[in-house]
Amino acid sequence: MSVLFSYFVLGISLAAPIGPINAAQIDKGIKNGFLHSWLIGIGSIVADFIYMLVVYLGVVNFLHTPFMKTFLWIFGAFILLYTGIESLLNSGKIQQVRDSKDASYLKTFLTGFLMSISSPLTILFWLGIYGSVLAETVNAYDHKHLIIYSATMFAGLLVWDVSMAALSSSFRRFLTNKLLIFISLLSGFSLIGFGVYFGWQAIKILFHL
Repeated sequence: MSVLFSYFVLGISLAAPIGPINAAQIDKGIKNGFLHSWLIGIGSIVADFIYMLVVYLGVVNFLHTPFMKTFLWIFGAFILLYTGIESLLNSGKIQQVRDSKDASYLKTFLTGFLMSISSPLTILFWLGIYGSVLAETVNAYDHKHLIIYSATMFAGLLVWDVSMAALSSSFRRFLTNKLLIFISLLSGFSLIGFGVYFGWQAIKILFHL
């Protein structure tokens, strides 16, 4: 039981660091409520699952080619900059959309998925963390336990996703519109900052800086 709990905590720890996904969840939560914030996280988790599978199958080396790394940095920069600018442009419309049901669920899900699947940081994160855990677990346990522990770690990701969605959507019930707009602007600038960082990483690879 203690081993399962440690994998559960590891899953939460993987999702907890402040980054583009958490910033996007906060932004969607205060604008459109729980479901949209939750779908951002679900999109990210689907991408996480794909990378877990990639690491498990041992084909991650393909993702380390210069072409793929450059492509992912550029694509990730585009998604983050687009999402961040959209957040800034819509920050003044929070009052109108606070109770809106018009925002597309599919677009929200795809935003979270694309932000995560296009991030080389996600690849490195899963290769470094899950890859090392995988190697250790294979040496100590059979494949049945490996699947159970991986599922437990995945459950930690889901719990964090629900917690972030609940927290961010509850903000709009208690905070003033001005403060919500400020949080939305902060989230937008945060996403743009991550986008600039991704773009710079692509430039460094392209021009061998």
